[in-house]
Amino acid sequence: MASKKVYVDHLSQVNLFQHFNKKQLERVAAAGDHITVPAGKVLFHQDQSGSDAFIVLTGDVQIERNGKKVALLGPGQLIGELSLLDQGVRTATVTCATECDILVLSRPRFMALIDDLPALQRPLLASLAQRLRDLDRTAFD
Repeated sequence: MASKKVYVDHLSQVNLFQHFNKKQLERVAAAGDHITVPAGKVLFHQDQSGSDAFIVLTGDVQIERNGKKVALLGPGQLIGELSLLDQGVRTATVTCATECDILVLSRPRFMALIDDLPALQRPLLASLAQRLRDLDRTAFD
């Protein structure tokens, strides 16, 4: 991917950013660093500290908890943001199931985005609330 502007189309598919305008999406793109990750490469391990969030632009990532596959996520997914928000350890291991293009957001850049783009705060809270509801359903249904 040659230019940050190319990411705008990908970012518009991320649930967290779906209501952002082009200028806001460009700010998110400018805050990130693009990496291409080969299939089989681990992005991060469960129980390790985290300093980056990852937006999957292309490809699929496998999520494992305690060695058990729990999800396969594709383009438009934001992963790793929990460690950035609470500075806790990673709750899962994430491995690229296919070659992936990833936009990496460091903790300082991610937190600056939250501060600079108030439009990000509510969707982020809604996303976290949805995760809690999903976990609650899984645990108690």
